[in-house]
Amino acid sequence: MPPYELGRRPLLAGAAAALAASRARGAHSVDLGLPVRPATRQLTTAFPQKGRMILQRGMAPLLETPFSVFDQGVFTPNDAFYVRWHWGVFPTAIDADTFRLTVRGKVARPQSLSLSDLVRGLPQVELAAVNQCSGNSRGFVQPAVPGAQWSNGAMGNALWRGVRLKDVLDRAGVQPGAVAVRFTGLDEAALPDSPRFHKSLSLDHARDGDVMIATGLNGADLPLLNGFPARLVVPGWYATYWLKMLSDIEVLGAADDNYWMATAYRIPDTPDGGIAPGSKGFPTRPIGAMVPRSFFTNPPGPGAVAAGAPLALRGIAFGGDRGVAQVDISTDDGAQWRPASLGPDQGRFGFRRWSATITPVRGRNVVAVRCTNSAGLAQPVHSVWNPGGYMRNGIEQITLEAAA
Repeated sequence: MPPYELGRRPLLAGAAAALAASRARGAHSVDLGLPVRPATRQLTTAFPQKGRMILQRGMAPLLETPFSVFDQGVFTPNDAFYVRWHWGVFPTAIDADTFRLTVRGKVARPQSLSLSDLVRGLPQVELAAVNQCSGNSRGFVQPAVPGAQWSNGAMGNALWRGVRLKDVLDRAGVQPGAVAVRFTGLDEAALPDSPRFHKSLSLDHARDGDVMIATGLNGADLPLLNGFPARLVVPGWYATYWLKMLSDIEVLGAADDNYWMATAYRIPDTPDGGIAPGSKGFPTRPIGAMVPRSFFTNPPGPGAVAAGAPLALRGIAFGGDRGVAQVDISTDDGAQWRPASLGPDQGRFGFRRWSATITPVRGRNVVAVRCTNSAGLAQPVHSVWNPGGYMRNGIEQITLEAAA
């Protein structure tokens, strides 16, 4: 790892003007194949430290990773890592010399940690983990639900570098009676009556040794839009908990009842988080652990498949909050499955590459991929439905037309 540069980092400034200029130049668009309309989205290079991204929203920024990126390697490049902000009001610059992360509440020794404290003053750890928006793939949900109409690119896998949250809490000295830990970033609501974005974890989860405060992404500083100078990393859980620009940690003596825990980001309290469309009056719980997923990353284009000729397919998979145990392929609409080959294991929270060779028959071939995690949980044939469009993870399929 190269040494971290702790200089001043400019943040989003002039992005709106750059975005307008990009539109004026007639930027390219991409068809995401969504059942909702419009199914096309603009491609933009208007945002700092980002390459060509799929524009879902300008401010607060929602930028989706083009899916072809996931075929390039197991780690998602920093300049292609997706972006999701709740509020558009956050600093235009951060001075790394004056930045402080406070730790307060039910602690014996309140802390005011500098970036240098986080980078050099505490043991450093690295962890490969998938960061995935709770609503990734919401654009495919039927019946459709409100919210960002993402395709499958609101996710990324990275090597995160930072400190264990446990070490930070131990430094502060958690007092008896503490039950939860609340996290707040530097972003603020645009309107006075809108709720500040807070998320919390139980104390046991916060101190499990996996949750970390990251200052680095894939060997470099965090990009500004991905949370510089520090963000929470909650391996195996949806990204709503991964606070960006983390500035405040409060140890609580009671369960957190703020809006973003008690009202928002909740799922039906059913075993799989799903209900029948149109259901009313059902109990809910906060969203939490991710579920297994797998994808094709090199689907052949039209006319590229020959009947009777071997065809190499590849993709990525992750097990949610567990490791990938196996990935299986079906070429007959799921009637039979056979194992795919797995690439190197980067750890139980990261992507794992898979590959398989099939021999298409003449005509229509439906090929499906399914991931099973180390707890024995496999992707379902059909995705669950809930009003938030959360946790979509049904088996992915591609249809190939093979000519003789």
